[in-house]
Order: sequence, then structure tokens, then C-alpha cells
Amino acid sequence: MSTPSASIKGKGRLNGWGNHEGWGSHPVEYRRVYVWEMPVRAYHWINAICMVLLCVTGYLIGKPIRAFAAVEAYQQYWFGWIRFIHFASAYVWAFNFLARIYWGFVGNKYAKWNNFFPLTRKQRQEIVDVVKTDVLQTKLHGGISTGHNSLAAFIYFLTFLAFCVQCITGFALYSSMSNSFIPRMFTWIVPLLGGEMGVRQVHHIFLWFFVTFIVVHIYLSFYHDYIEGRGTISSIIGGWKFERDPHQKD
Repeated sequence: MSTPSASIKGKGRLNGWGNHEGWGSHPVEYRRVYVWEMPVRAYHWINAICMVLLCVTGYLIGKPIRAFAAVEAYQQYWFGWIRFIHFASAYVWAFNFLARIYWGFVGNKYAKWNNFFPLTRKQRQEIVDVVKTDVLQTKLHGGISTGHNSLAAFIYFLTFLAFCVQCITGFALYSSMSNSFIPRMFTWIVPLLGGEMGVRQVHHIFLWFFVTFIVVHIYLSFYHDYIEGRGTISSIIGGWKFERDPHQKD
């Protein structure tokens, strides 16, 4: 779904990367494209909130701070709230991911699961171009993808796998203190990894994976928003991006 093209006029002529290509009054034609549907945007923000809560509370569970040390344990419940927030966020995180799996089959072309696997030669070449541009900086710029570029999509797929590891190890740790159906499904993970200490170690390592992912994700989102100038940041709120009109002649 798209809207009619809009002319962007100014003292300079903007190219597809938001840079001035010359000085004059010639307009550049962009069209508004609906990329991120509401379920995708809802998944993103619910996932973001849960991920931050899980990282913060998970770190505090692994290394509690000495808060209110002068007060008797029975007179306070701050650590109990930390644990409750962690467990509740984990359930929301898990069911939110299940909803995203479903939408990967019924959503628009930008939400489909085939975007996350570099199965075609074009996708693999785009990964090389993005690495040269964003990481090695040996290339000025490559092609601009309306949805996720192939490298970002593949990294999101790896993040989904990391998410599965966190859910499995987290529910395995929770299974020793819960009789609920979902945690009890993962009791077999504990002996498989050599006991609770092994499970906890894997869970803690992946905590730092997600901390790193959050930092890099936010940086690259603002980076591409600045370089491309097509509404990368606002698109995850309203769903719309701008792309160069393919029928315009330079």
C-alpha cells in the first residue's frame, strides 16, 4: 500500500541517501510506503520493553545490590519484586514471540519469514555490501532496502535463536520453584547442562548478548535514519517509510 508521490523541494536536490546532489529547485520525488504493520510495531515495542526489563532484573538477580541492608529481610520485598518483574516479563516476551511467528506467515511482504534467511544470491550479495558499508566502511553506500536489509534480517534470525535459548534456560531455572506447566516442560535441560550452575551460566552469557544487541541496534537505527533520510526511526512508530520514486528520471 502506498500513497501518491510527494515532491521534496529545497535549495539542494536530495539523493536517495539524503545528501545534496546539487543546488537548484528541481524536486526529488518520494513515495510513502506502508512497511511495518501494526502487529509488527506492537511486537517491536513490547519486545523492547520486555528485553530491557529482563536484562536489568536478570543482572540484579545474578548480582543483587545491597539495598536497604539495615532493614530486616521480612520488612522488605524489593528483591521479590525484582524476581516477579523478571518472571512476568519472560512470559510476556515468550507469548509476544509466538505472535510474531504467526505474523511471519500472514503479514505483508516485509514481515515474511523468507526475509530472514539469505537463500538467494541477491540477499547474500546485499549482506556483503552492507558489511563493506556499515562495518568495514570500504564502500560509500550500497542499495537501500525498503524493509530490513539482508544482513539485519539474518542477525534478527540469530537473535530469535538466542531468544529461544534464553527462554529454554530461563524456564529450566524456574522449573525447580514452580509447578506450572510451561516451566516443568524444561526440567530435562538442567541435567543436560550439568546442573543448575551450567544452565545459569548459559543464561547469563546470553544476557550480555542481548545487552550488546540493544546498543548496536539503537546505534544502527539512528545511523541509517541519518544516512538514508527516509524515516527509519519514525517508521517503527507509524509504519511508513519513504522511498525514491522508481519512475523518476535523474
